Amino acid sequence: MQDYRININYAKALFMLAAELNEQDTVAVDMRLVNAVCADNRELNAVFRNPEIKMSKKAAIVDALFGEHVGKTSLAFLHFVVRKHRTVNLRGISASYLDLYRESHGIVLSKFTTAEPVDQDILDLVSKTIAAHTDKKVELQTVTDPKIIGGFALEFENNIYDARLSTYLVKLRQQFEKNIYESKL
Repeated sequence: MQDYRININYAKALFMLAAELNEQDTVAVDMRLVNAVCADNRELNAVFRNPEIKMSKKAAIVDALFGEHVGKTSLAFLHFVVRKHRTVNLRGISASYLDLYRESHGIVLSKFTTAEPVDQDILDLVSKTIAAHTDKKVELQTVTDPKIIGGFALEFENNIYDARLSTYLVKLRQQFEKNIYESKL
């Protein structure tokens, strides 16, 4: 819970600064990059968690990773986070910023999971359907998971539409286990 408060407070501060400088969109792109790098790199997270590594080394790592790829505002904020010894929270802060950005711009985050990659036409149809249902813009994340065998799962705004073949097979198996035609005597 404490990390959540830290993440949201730092994200709000960055969001207010970006709004004041009229750079919300560019900072959002930068925070997507920070979030993706932190999510994909276990070694980086281990370095950020390690209290024995000096702040100057962590600042150099941040410069090397993000210096040429993010704007001045985002880089200054990342240095601020390093100075405050909150590098371990970078992923949470960036995710919280993106949540604030989506909320303020009327964007709904949706996750579309299928067994195989799908055409752009289908993705457009899914986005239009969600947009019609929520009256918001849609940011659609696609996930390919061969374990679901077929069908799809769609998640958005605490709604889940589960049309996976694997789920259907589990339900079917449960129905066969409860044979209603067999005598209970």
